[in-house]
Amino acid sequence: MVKFMLKCFLLCSVLLFGVLLGMQQANQGMINMKGYQDPDFQGAFQVESKQTGEFDASILGNEVTSQDLQKKQEQLEQMEAFNFFSQMGIQLSNIVSHAVNSLVEWMAQSIGHLIGEK
Repeated sequence: MVKFMLKCFLLCSVLLFGVLLGMQQANQGMINMKGYQDPDFQGAFQVESKQTGEFDASILGNEVTSQDLQKKQEQLEQMEAFNFFSQMGIQLSNIVSHAVNSLVEWMAQSIGHLIGEK
């Protein structure tokens, strides 16, 4: 089991590395396709450090601050949103569990009757 988990972890790591490498190659391809260096052409995610030791982060050109992240986390906690697919998955798993339990009980009773009749 440990070998299997190690192999899965290694495979996922290689695939993640491949995806990141592909994204970098696509970025370089876009720059080469333009034919010139455009200082306004930025990557999807940028982190810049200030002289004061603080960091500025931006995702797709939008500034991200710790207060924004805290506000979003509070909103998510307050929403307690209803997820339709999650509820459907729970109901489906309950139905399948009850069906399998009924089938196993029926088979056990049938085998019991067969054994008891002989």
